[in-house]
Amino acid sequence: MKKLITIITIAMIVIFGAAANGASETTDTSLADVQAKGKFILGLDDSFPPMGYRDENNEIVGFDIDTAREVCRRLNVELVCQPIDWNAKEQELATKQIDCIWNGFTITEKRLEAMEFTAPYVNNKQVIVVRSSSSFQSPSDFGKKVIGTQAGSSGAQAIEDSADFKASLKQVVEFKDFLTALMDLEKGGVDGVVMDLIVANYSIQESGKDFRILDEGLCNEEYGIGFRKGAKSLRDAVQKQLEAMAKDGTLAAIAVKWFGADITTIGK
Repeated sequence: MKKLITIITIAMIVIFGAAANGASETTDTSLADVQAKGKFILGLDDSFPPMGYRDENNEIVGFDIDTAREVCRRLNVELVCQPIDWNAKEQELATKQIDCIWNGFTITEKRLEAMEFTAPYVNNKQVIVVRSSSSFQSPSDFGKKVIGTQAGSSGAQAIEDSADFKASLKQVVEFKDFLTALMDLEKGGVDGVVMDLIVANYSIQESGKDFRILDEGLCNEEYGIGFRKGAKSLRDAVQKQLEAMAKDGTLAAIAVKWFGADITTIGK
């Protein structure tokens, strides 16, 4: 009798174990879910030119938007651009309000632990923007000065990671977005703004403001697309389309439109 009970117990363990393994293998329905609803919801800060922002007609445009729209066309789903509070982006993703974060989103070790990322598609770095009339030449010149950045941004993280630089500052002011930070810089509210090089170059070029970018940045970084942890099938489908776009020249054409040159890194 004991032997029979033992055999039955082992059989049940094997059956339930197999069922559990099968369930874990089919848990990722991220791609199927997007295909079923026919929509791909992209979360972004809609004031982050030239990656994603609102134009004079209040339409959301940008390099990431054009790229995402082409990816969605190839996946046969509709692109939905969903502006979010950048400081709450991880929560928006985790609660499935959005399918991805795609908006000049820097790949970091911390984010890699919490999300699935595509391969990097653009190189970037965190720099300091100052008024042209200022005397600042490097980060070491900001002792007892006030620096601005966007709350929850890679710029804010770069300041945290640059311990000596942060310790030398009088204050770090965090703004809702970089456009507001640059407005405060123009008024003299802050002495410099830590932000993405790509965004800084575009903002200065488009606005014509009397700003300049310091040659010495705080750190180099890469942009990627972030998905919920475990959403590998959706991540892989997007990655596959990006690679195809890089191969057939579509991605380069979009880059030239927005940057004047192909600065993408996929397939290179």
